[in-house]
Amino acid sequence: MQYATITGWGKCVPPATLTNHDLATFIETSDEWIKPRTGISQRHISHVDTSELASVAAKRALAAAGIDGNELDMIILATATPDTLIPNIASTVQANIGATCAAFDINAACSGFLYGLGLGSSQIRSGQCKKVLVIGAERLSFFLDWSRRDTAVLFGDGAGAVVLEATDEAIGVLGYELNNDPDGRDILKAGFGTAMDRFEASSLDFYIEFNGQEIFKRAIAGMGKLSTKVIEKCGIDKEEIDWVIPHQANERIIDTLISRMKIPKEKAVVNIANYGNTSAATIPIAICDALEQGKIQPNQMILSCAFGAGLTSAAALIKWGDRVTPIATSDAALPPCDKTGIELVAKAVKHFCG
Repeated sequence: MQYATITGWGKCVPPATLTNHDLATFIETSDEWIKPRTGISQRHISHVDTSELASVAAKRALAAAGIDGNELDMIILATATPDTLIPNIASTVQANIGATCAAFDINAACSGFLYGLGLGSSQIRSGQCKKVLVIGAERLSFFLDWSRRDTAVLFGDGAGAVVLEATDEAIGVLGYELNNDPDGRDILKAGFGTAMDRFEASSLDFYIEFNGQEIFKRAIAGMGKLSTKVIEKCGIDKEEIDWVIPHQANERIIDTLISRMKIPKEKAVVNIANYGNTSAATIPIAICDALEQGKIQPNQMILSCAFGAGLTSAAALIKWGDRVTPIATSDAALPPCDKTGIELVAKAVKHFCG
């Protein structure tokens, strides 16, 4: 039987940041209000399009795996914030990395990376593909109404990517579960789409709408249910899990989820303080951080779970392979940014906040 193991990983976060103190200069909030409620201290604001973030993360993941783009059989790019709807931005990344393979975007919001990981691993296990690049990339700052405190404090920009490769060893993605709860689709949404009247549309139609209390409740239920299901499906005990890498939406959600699953909190990888919620990018960025910090070790068992607009949910059980260091590093980088986070959002802030 073929398995799909992670052999390469890479992240890309833009250099400009917007701190809680920065936010307090144009909306009624404070670090004392934001940090206890969310766990967030800062978020990154991109000066480039989503595809450029994704391309840098992809090049770094390919280098870590020691392969070239032309060796890939498929590129799956999870995003809710593409530069263009037509063509897909997976094709932009494909061109940037020199790949000649299938390439497509998927939108499962914050669950998108795990959806992509599941689909990519299935392609490998079926024998259809040998090497698959899975990317999560977002530029959520583009969709924010900076006058709305409930959403303005939560989201940031960034990208992360992994390379999946076929192996005969029982490692890598051991199992995954995907689900969607359509009854909750209206509690987290942005209005952009063909339902808009393009002749009457304004920028107010773009912003993210959010019901925080309902999201909190459904997120814990969705991630908890699928996490339990994938653990049971793979026939392991919770005690065998070394790390939980959850979607980084809110630290309170993570704490409640871990507590209800009766998993020690110290097993949770939490990096939301530095990035905020980067939607489909949160989990691959967290994987990269955990590897950089020496947390993930060979043959460890990792549970990852996510939820997002739709309401999507996903969980995957991953047995890490033998290698926790990159084969090579890439010199790929974003173009220089000469503006601060406040300067990058200044035009939008003026529009929404006056």
